[in-house]
Amino acid sequence: MAELLEHCAQARFVWNLACEQHAHWRPGRAAAPGYNEQARQLTEARAEFAWLRAGSVTVQQQALRDFAHAMSSFFRGIHRRPSWRKAGRDEGFRQVGVKPEHVQRLNRRYGRVLVPKVGWVRFRWSRAVPEGVKSYRVTCDRAGRWHVAFAAIPDPIPGPGNGQTVGLDRGIAVSAALSTGELLVVAGFSQGERRRLRRLQRRLARCARGSNRRARVKAAIARVKARVTERRKDWVEKISTDLARRFDLIRVEDLDIRGMTRSAKGTVERPGRNVGQKAGLNRGILANGWGLLVARLQHKAAGRVRKVRAAYTSQQCSACGHIAPENRQSQAVFRCVACGFACHADVNAARNIAAGRAVTARGALQPLGGAVNREPHLATSAP
Repeated sequence: MAELLEHCAQARFVWNLACEQHAHWRPGRAAAPGYNEQARQLTEARAEFAWLRAGSVTVQQQALRDFAHAMSSFFRGIHRRPSWRKAGRDEGFRQVGVKPEHVQRLNRRYGRVLVPKVGWVRFRWSRAVPEGVKSYRVTCDRAGRWHVAFAAIPDPIPGPGNGQTVGLDRGIAVSAALSTGELLVVAGFSQGERRRLRRLQRRLARCARGSNRRARVKAAIARVKARVTERRKDWVEKISTDLARRFDLIRVEDLDIRGMTRSAKGTVERPGRNVGQKAGLNRGILANGWGLLVARLQHKAAGRVRKVRAAYTSQQCSACGHIAPENRQSQAVFRCVACGFACHADVNAARNIAAGRAVTARGALQPLGGAVNREPHLATSAP
């Protein structure tokens, strides 16, 4: 695997150089070089440095193309600014120009792929490789496991045609509550895994930085966390596929998850409050896969996912529409103080989401000087 790591190192080196070039840009200076200019500079660098010339030019050029695409996504406002890649954390490279004979199946369990400057690399044949693939990406996770992913866009799952709508409420104690009354929880750490993780973290604190022992303990921690990550991804794939097959319309809350999981530590001048509690909430949100679930729903049920404003969905009665903080008596109990309707709090919120109802405090969005503060009112979103 030394040759694969060398490809990863060269791709990361090229990416970081491109990132540094754009980091030096300031208003008033000439524009940072684009892909064509950076590709020309790469040719000059390969002619000068033998260790770079020994690697695959395709791998290095694709790192520049990936960076150019990342910058384009940043300027369009759909992704954050590309940052530096780190050894041991960002290990991977992309290969293009794949021909059908470059991917071969050896038997029922294994296949092999042709990697430039490396040769044939065997991999576990976990699923059928789509026909006509033109590229693949090789990555190594923190647990030291190598993966190959072939680029292919699957067709969306067709709707069942039954006209049914479902609301999806995401939470911490209950990962996803459906308006049908189903409560879905993603599998996290087992008790044994939690104990092992705590022991490994204590052992890591006693290791000397840069030692081989520290590297081994970090790899063991990564393996424990990788199992939980795989469970979460597997749960998301199964739930998203099931919802896409069962319902014609899926409504979810429109949440800014990146803003919700931002740290509360503040600055030196203005330190934050309840930082530990906020960090625990952030971990709970990320551990339940809020963003990944909606993203996969949008992929599989393309055009059939609608986002509803999340305002007051947990305080509004799905039976009579009455809104009051007292309706939410606890994390799991909802009891309307007006009509007496009672059910699970997350299911009640999911039913409000399924109905497409959001509540706005009218007045603040009116022109300056013309706002009239009023109590929250129902507002039905467009279907």
